[in-house]
Amino acid sequence: MTDAQGPPTDGDRRDRELRLYETVLDDLDDAVYALDPDGDIVYVNQRYAEMKGVDIETLIGTHIYDWVTDDVADRARTVLEEIAAGERDVGVVEYDFLTVDGDRFPAELRFNRVTSGEAELGRVGVIRDVSERKRREDALRRKNEQLESFTSVVSHDLRNPLNVLSGSLELARETGDEEHLERAERAVEDMTTLVDDLLMLAREGAVIDETEPVDLASIADSAWETATAGSNASVSIEATSRVVADSDRLSQLLENLFRNAVDHAGDDVAVTVADLDDGFRVADDGPGMPADVRGRALESGYSTAADGTGFGLAIVAEIADAHGWTVSVDDAADGGAAIAIRGVELAPRE
Repeated sequence: MTDAQGPPTDGDRRDRELRLYETVLDDLDDAVYALDPDGDIVYVNQRYAEMKGVDIETLIGTHIYDWVTDDVADRARTVLEEIAAGERDVGVVEYDFLTVDGDRFPAELRFNRVTSGEAELGRVGVIRDVSERKRREDALRRKNEQLESFTSVVSHDLRNPLNVLSGSLELARETGDEEHLERAERAVEDMTTLVDDLLMLAREGAVIDETEPVDLASIADSAWETATAGSNASVSIEATSRVVADSDRLSQLLENLFRNAVDHAGDDVAVTVADLDDGFRVADDGPGMPADVRGRALESGYSTAADGTGFGLAIVAEIADAHGWTVSVDDAADGGAAIAIRGVELAPRE
C-alpha cells in the first residue's frame, strides 16, 4: 500500500517551522508583538495578551498605539525616527505598562524596524516586566542614601562623644576625679545609642518581601508596652483596622513613633492611634512641631532634642518606604503633633 500523502513539500516545512516558532514565542516570559508598516498588530504571543489582560484576537488588527498612553506613543515615535536616521540600532523605552483594568507596572520595551531593501515591512518588539529590577534599584538607591547619611554621622556626630570620652579620660588620669569618668560613661552611652540607631536604620531600609494582614490595635498595644515602659505616658488606641504589613517592621515603626512622642512632648504625654481611610495616624497632645521643622523631621540625623540622635523618625520613614507607604507630619486636633502613615493596604476584618 503506497503513501497517498507523498513527501513533505516546502509549504509543509514552512508550516511546521512557523508552528515551532509560535510555540517557542508563546513559552517566553516576555511579551512579543509584530506590526505591519502602518503600526497595526499582526502578531502577539500569549504572554502579551496575558499582560494586557485581553485575548489575542482582541489585539490583532488594532493599532499598537491604541494600547498605550499618548506620552509613551510620542516617545516611541521619537525613537523610531532616531532608528530611521541611523542614530541607534535598537529602540529602548522604559515606561509604565498599562493593562485594560487600569493597572500599571514598570516595563522595558525593545523594538526595531523590519525592512527588505528600501521597503518597510513593519517592526517587532519585546516587552519585559521589570518590576523586580526596579525594586532592586530602589533598594540600592536607599542603601546609597543611607551610606551617605552614615558617612555624615560617623564623621560628625560620633566625633563629639569621642572627643568628650577622650578628654574626660585624660582629665580623670590627671585629677583622679570620678566625675570625669561619669562624663566618659555618658559619652559611651551616647555612642552606643547612635550606633544602635544606625544599625536599625540599615535593617529597616531593606526591601520587604512578605506581608500579611495584621491587627493594628494589637501591634500598637504591644509596641506601646515596649517603647514606654517606666514612663507616665498614656495611650488611646482607637484604631480598628487590619493592615497588610510585615508585623515586626510595623511594630518597630510604632515603637519609634511612641518614643518620639515621649522624647519631644514629655514623660506625661497622651498619645492616640487612629485609623485613616488609607492608613493610620499617631498623634500626641504635646507642643506640636513647628512648620520650619517639619520639612526636616524625617531626615537622618536631624533632631530638635538635645540628646536625640535624629534617627527615630528617619527609621519610621524607612520602614514606611519599604512597605510602599508615605509619611507626613500634621497638626493634631488638640495642638500636638500627628504622624500620618498613608498608602497602606487595608484588609477586611475576620
